[in-house]
Amino acid sequence: MSTKNLVKIFEKSLPRYPSSPANKKTAEEIAEILIKSGLKPFKTNPSLISDLNSNTTDLVLSNPNVPIHSCILFFNFLRTNLSLTPQKPNLQTHLSFIRRLHKAGNFEEIKRVLKFILSDDNLRNPVEEILSLFDFEFDNSYFLNKLSDLLFRVCVDNKRFEEANLVFDYMKKMGFNIDERSCILYLVALKKSDKGDSFFVFFGRMVKSGVEIGAYSMTIVIDGLCRRGEVEKGRELMNEMASKGVKANVVTYNTILNAYVKRKDFGVVSEVLMLMEREEVEYNAATYTVLIEHFGNIGKHDEVEKLFDEMRERKVEMDVHLYTSMIHWHCRRGSIKKAVSLFDELTEKGLVPNARVYGALIDGLCKTGQMEAAQLLLKDMQSQKIVVNQVIINTLLHGYCRKGMMDDALRLVAVMEKKGFKPDVFTYNIMASGMSRLKRYEEAKRWLFMMVENQLTPNAINFTTLIDIHCKEGNIVEAKRLFRQLQGKGESPNTVTYNALIDGYKKKGEMKDAYKLRHEMEAKGRIPDVYTYTSLVHGECSFGNIDEAMKLFNEMRQKGLVPNVVTYTAIISGLSKKGRSDEAFRLYNEMISLGHVPDQRVYSSLVGSLHTT
Repeated sequence: MSTKNLVKIFEKSLPRYPSSPANKKTAEEIAEILIKSGLKPFKTNPSLISDLNSNTTDLVLSNPNVPIHSCILFFNFLRTNLSLTPQKPNLQTHLSFIRRLHKAGNFEEIKRVLKFILSDDNLRNPVEEILSLFDFEFDNSYFLNKLSDLLFRVCVDNKRFEEANLVFDYMKKMGFNIDERSCILYLVALKKSDKGDSFFVFFGRMVKSGVEIGAYSMTIVIDGLCRRGEVEKGRELMNEMASKGVKANVVTYNTILNAYVKRKDFGVVSEVLMLMEREEVEYNAATYTVLIEHFGNIGKHDEVEKLFDEMRERKVEMDVHLYTSMIHWHCRRGSIKKAVSLFDELTEKGLVPNARVYGALIDGLCKTGQMEAAQLLLKDMQSQKIVVNQVIINTLLHGYCRKGMMDDALRLVAVMEKKGFKPDVFTYNIMASGMSRLKRYEEAKRWLFMMVENQLTPNAINFTTLIDIHCKEGNIVEAKRLFRQLQGKGESPNTVTYNALIDGYKKKGEMKDAYKLRHEMEAKGRIPDVYTYTSLVHGECSFGNIDEAMKLFNEMRQKGLVPNVVTYTAIISGLSKKGRSDEAFRLYNEMISLGHVPDQRVYSSLVGSLHTT
């Protein structure tokens, strides 16, 4: 920018008033009041400030006898009592105040003043002009560097990203030291604002501008890329920075590992682990958390135990997240005692359980039918002032409904509603399913209708529950209408929806329609599961078509599906009725070896088969 243009900006932005005797007298009187006031808010006679101008204000703020805290009180007074002063604090006043704050080393207050300069409509100037005025006003290069850095941070804090880029360019041009910590704030702000391309581009500018980059800023960018699904790009960046001497740390590797685990890209997980071993990067608590969740999800339980033992041996300090993963894993396996033991260990170590920890343990207790213990845990959670979220309430309701404890479920809903809890679509569905299990079909439907009355939009799960209820009532016509309505809404019925209607057709003896629906679900990419086959096996056995039933039974096993108790009961009953006792007893032995517990119907069928010729 030319000197001529700079002078024009200076004259426009910083009007000067001569230091007349009257200005000096007013400034001295204000300074005396400020000195005497100490820490008390600034108060003065309105007539004293009626002729206040920037020169008078400059004289007050630059007076070395006025303590810095009094200068701050005076400046705040000027900004908050605009109606009392004939002239609003202009850019000159703000820069004079910054000069005084610099002498006092009060950079936090400088940042606040810069925010005023940037956001106040009366002061607003293009950021290039503000930077030029800085050059004009301040000749200390160290302070100018610091001031530019503060302005950069203010732009970032206020999401003025274009202006932040201009300040960055100015600092680069001036040869200033660009603080990586300020750049990290910018990277985080861009990531939070979902400006993925921008933060990647800015990181490239950091590298080219010679900013001293560490693993932390690199990891922020890699994390942003991973969250966008660009994990490979993140790994490429890690390799590129390694060639520039920036080594990835355990947090970087954890970020990449977590991304691959979420993508279920298990082969690459092993590759990353080998790389960590080669680079001698030791696992921390977060690494173990990711790996435990990974191996737990793919059923490698021995690996989970091995990792947990290794972590103990290495004396890695367990955090709440790691305890949560282990508690959740034990609950999924039904090892409630171990889960409870870990929960006790967590509290004994002085760690504070959060909603996720309580939620994992409550879920495990509910799934094993230990509702009294789950309820006690809920009370403990409330006594710790931890907010009980919707997921935990729904978990408890589901536990009560599975055990047929509908009165307890209703009582819980009533109590939580009094506390401001609003049932969501899942709450209504849980209650409807619970009522349906007890054959209280009208009440079940009433819960779903209540959901619609409360302006909640039914989802595919709600439709499935209502279809299932109508099928159980034998109203296949209404079930089919709802099925088509669901498809008409653009929703794709899932396997459970298809299973409900297939079971409905089976109950009505409409096996052709049941098979037709199975073909439709396969064509739509829905894979028949054990419940699909069980309905069809049961249907064929009911009509005495035992050969067809056996064909289905063998087909499901060939597909890797394990028949459940209901499947075995149906096929054993079908074989027994046909007098095929050898096959029936063979399947009975197979059923026992799988850990299934037969009921009275199986025994009655087997006994009956011995008398059938």
